[in-house]
Amino acid sequence: MAGRDRLLSAVLLAPTAIVFGAFFLVPLAELFLIGASGPAGFAAYAAILVDPRYVASLASTIALSAAVTAATLVISGIAGLFLSRNRFPGRDLLVSLLTLPLAFPGVVIGFLVIMLAGRQGLIGALSNALTGERIVFAYSMVGLFMGYVYFSIPRTILTVMASAEKLDPRLEEAARSLGAAPWRVVRDVILPGLKPALIAAGAICFATSMGAFGTAFTLATHINVLPMTIYTEFTLQANIAAAAALSFVLGAVTWAVLALARSAAGASVAAAG
Repeated sequence: MAGRDRLLSAVLLAPTAIVFGAFFLVPLAELFLIGASGPAGFAAYAAILVDPRYVASLASTIALSAAVTAATLVISGIAGLFLSRNRFPGRDLLVSLLTLPLAFPGVVIGFLVIMLAGRQGLIGALSNALTGERIVFAYSMVGLFMGYVYFSIPRTILTVMASAEKLDPRLEEAARSLGAAPWRVVRDVILPGLKPALIAAGAICFATSMGAFGTAFTLATHINVLPMTIYTEFTLQANIAAAAALSFVLGAVTWAVLALARSAAGASVAAAG
C-alpha cells in the first residue's frame, strides 16, 4: 500500500517536476554557463563583486529596494490596518482606487512619474509658479523610488488587510483592560500578529523592486540600477557573458532575501501558534 502511495505521489508530482526543470532549472543552468563563457571564465562572477561599476550598480539597487520596502510597509501597514478596522461610505471605492496600480505596467507608472515630477510635470509647474525654479526629480533615484512605492503599495495593502482581519480583537481588548497605552497595544499585540504578513509582503516588495525594469527604463536618465546595467551590457555593449552573470547574481540576491523572509515568517507563525 505504501509503495502504491509513493507511486501515485510520483505520478502526480511528475508534471510539476517537468515544468520546473524545463522552465527554471535548465534556463538557470544555461544562464550560469553563459555568464562564465567570457574571457574571465567563472572568475567573472567574482569580478562582478570587485568591478566598481558593477558594485555601485548592485549596491544602489539593494539600497533602493530596501528603502522602497521600508516605505511601502509603513504606508501600507497603517492604511491596511485602518481600512480593515473601519467601515465608512466609499470604503470599497477607496480600496479599489488604492489597488488600481496593479493594472498598470511599469512603463505606464514611469510615465505617470514623469507627468508628476518631470520637466513639464505638475510639481515643476507649481514650483516654478511659486518660487521661479522648476523642481524636477522624475529622472533620478527619487523618481524611481516614487514609482516603485506606487506599484508596491497595492499588493502590500491587500496582504495587510487580509492578515489584520484575522487578528483576534479580544487580545487588544485584554491589553487595554490591563492598562496598556495605544502605542503598546500596537507594539505588543498588533505588530506581532501582522509580522508574518509584513515579512512576506516586504520580501515580495523587495524582490519586485530588485528586478523591475519597465519603470527604470522609462526614467533612466541618471539612474544606475542593476536591471539597467544588464540591459546596457546586453544591447549596447554586446557583452552577453557579463549580462548573463549580472542576471544570475541579481537572481541569487533576490532568492536569498526571499528564502530568509520565508524562514523568518515561518518561525513567526510557529511562535505565534
